[in-house]
Amino acid sequence: MDIAFPINYEEQDLIEACVRQERWAQQWLYEEYYSAMMGVCLRYANGEDDAMDILHEGFIKVFRHIGKYEPGTSLASWMRRIMVNTAIDYYRKVIRRRTEDLEQARHLRSPDADAVSRCTEQEILEAIQQLPATYRTVFNLYVIEGYSHREIGEMLHISESTSRSNLVKARTKLKAILSRGYGEPGI
Repeated sequence: MDIAFPINYEEQDLIEACVRQERWAQQWLYEEYYSAMMGVCLRYANGEDDAMDILHEGFIKVFRHIGKYEPGTSLASWMRRIMVNTAIDYYRKVIRRRTEDLEQARHLRSPDADAVSRCTEQEILEAIQQLPATYRTVFNLYVIEGYSHREIGEMLHISESTSRSNLVKARTKLKAILSRGYGEPGI
């Protein structure tokens, strides 16, 4: 179904229609933001099926809490935050957290060139999805979302040093995965 808005239709009118649980408005919001939000979910998921679960749970939260959206702020950013938090909740439910020793992680460095610069966006996404959930989540929160290790620790209920350790290991594992794609020996 194609949905067209009157020329003078404002974002706030759409939000109010979603608050009233009008299906056409919910459908328009879902279709408009599907691709961008799916991209966020894919970075945190093991694959498309998990990403779809996170996405749908995230949109349920968006529709449930749309009345809390503050007009004048970025709707996309507000929804993105919900998707990230939903992915973190998903991670907490599905994965048992492990603590890692930071000292052990310091010995995992490699002098090889950066494999990421030679890869397509799809190859990088697929490599990120191959990371263990713990590493993938910390990697996304730190590298993509820009959270500090202290903030990540609070969100995931792990120590700052565990967050740092998991990031080092995620980068090392990601580099190994991407390097193998070019016929180079893995780390």
